[in-house]
Amino acid sequence: MQFSDVRDYCLELMGTEEDFPFGPDFYVYKVKGKIFAILGTDKGEARLNLKCDPDEALALRDIFPAIIPGYHMNKKHWNTVRLNNTVPEQEIKRQIDQSRLLVIQSLPKVQRQTLLNSND
Repeated sequence: MQFSDVRDYCLELMGTEEDFPFGPDFYVYKVKGKIFAILGTDKGEARLNLKCDPDEALALRDIFPAIIPGYHMNKKHWNTVRLNNTVPEQEIKRQIDQSRLLVIQSLPKVQRQTLLNSND
């Protein structure tokens, strides 16, 4: 996946807001004000920070060399995916969906139910 593909996919997800709290070069995706993805570039390479279960985060880093501990994030709960065409598109989408779900699960029950029920 390329930068624009990731951006488009994130924006397609129900309730996603795009924001730029860290400046114009960092595309931040939130659900109900909570961040689930940060998209940017480093030295010309697109990178995507995603929230992740700590055990899964370690496993993904072992499986894919392009997945590293979250850049400028809590490395236990965040991974950075280097968008260099070595991680399959479906895997990146799965990780985006999982990151979003982790954030939704942390929301108050009413907000959580609204978002989860709209995905049916």
